[in-house]
Amino acid sequence: MTPNTKLKTHKAPLTRAALPPLLEDSREWQGNGAGTAEGAEAVESPVQANESEAQDLTFTFDVAIVGLGYVGLPTALAINASGRRVLGLDVSENRLAVIRSQQADLLDSDKVRLSNALEDPSFMISTDLSLLARAAAVVVCVPTPVDPYLVPDLGILRAACASVVEFAVPGQLLMLTSTTYVGSTRDLLAVPLAAKGLIPGRDVFVAFSPERINPGVDAFSHEDVPRVVGGVTPACGEAAEALLQASTKLVHVVPSADVAEMTKLVENTFRAVNIALANEFADICHGLGMEVMDVIDAASTKPYGFMPFTPGPGVGGHCIPCDPHYLLWQLRKARVTAPVIEHAMAGIAGRPHQVVEKARRILSDRNHGISGARVLVLGVAYKPDVEDLRESPALEIIAAMIAGGADVAYHDPWCPTAPDGQGGALESLEDPSVWDADLVILHTRHAAMDIDWLRDAPAVLDTTYRLPAGTNVTRL
Repeated sequence: MTPNTKLKTHKAPLTRAALPPLLEDSREWQGNGAGTAEGAEAVESPVQANESEAQDLTFTFDVAIVGLGYVGLPTALAINASGRRVLGLDVSENRLAVIRSQQADLLDSDKVRLSNALEDPSFMISTDLSLLARAAAVVVCVPTPVDPYLVPDLGILRAACASVVEFAVPGQLLMLTSTTYVGSTRDLLAVPLAAKGLIPGRDVFVAFSPERINPGVDAFSHEDVPRVVGGVTPACGEAAEALLQASTKLVHVVPSADVAEMTKLVENTFRAVNIALANEFADICHGLGMEVMDVIDAASTKPYGFMPFTPGPGVGGHCIPCDPHYLLWQLRKARVTAPVIEHAMAGIAGRPHQVVEKARRILSDRNHGISGARVLVLGVAYKPDVEDLRESPALEIIAAMIAGGADVAYHDPWCPTAPDGQGGALESLEDPSVWDADLVILHTRHAAMDIDWLRDAPAVLDTTYRLPAGTNVTRL
């Protein structure tokens, strides 16, 4: 397949003839064990075994998306909007029900696409993983979280990849997008496929392309964000590039899947380190009697050599609190240290505790202990204008305040319920201004959130660093 070749639309059924030509040998696949070229020579390729049958194979779908969460669903909608036949797969019937009812948390533009897709016969969602065999390309978009000990939890990814391998057929392109450790595409797809007799670059095509979706932010459309991709062989990289070009304006091909995997880790580790640095400068500026945002805003006027990052109560979402730990976990096994990254992640992890301690001091200065205090958290989503609570610092703050004996409530128009850290749940207040809080913690400021009433609140802890100065406002 040449770099400019595109998959056929659903108007013309996709066959193996539309995919990259099979390599005549497996020397490009440099796996290990059963995946080596030497090991492959002992296994007869299914394509070689029945070439005539394979040539007649027609795929029902152009692309299958495994995982329909914050990344997978927008990806499926963007590909469908480009004219492809799309199969969306998720193991959760509840998630599919949310999608069918059009209640999924999406940008307005993606909500329109979802409405159109649900009326499009070329778009299908299902829990039936056996349908993977009917897709010309399979894209894995599943969560890769960390456990409470900050150790990568690969259970979901391993299960998804195992299903992809189980139902893989000759001629398919199989691509990971989930953030993970370097070498995972090889370990979880390429090697098991080779052991099955499907040699990457010859029988199937295997690649990694890190997702680049920013939930709740519509500054860049899916099509306008460049994509990085690397294959486990050059032929695999070409096949993946052709798929991405169908729905993305710019594709940057790197030498290997390993390089593509590391690219994602660099992107989010860069953000983590700089957020940790911004938090440190916030503490430094406070100690020197100045406002950190005055400093950051001034530095941002420089048109080169500076990129602004803002301090806050911690970081949430799937990427920044989790992704660097995949790298650190892998480095620990190799006995390699990364002190800058390690310090940054430790600082980020400790930031919610700083919020709790500052709240404790504010209450103490008002002759009120944390026990029995009425504390209102304003905004609990991990960032503005999303209903995403994953890894939100607010959850840790709420749990710690409740454990200290505080009477805690919250208001967030995007999040009707939130866990209380004690096995129960809280419900968002309809009108936070009448709750009579001793202390309000401004955690997340949504665009449509009314905060004018904070002028009359007895005490406000501003973790956003953007509230106007006032006698009742304390910066984190």
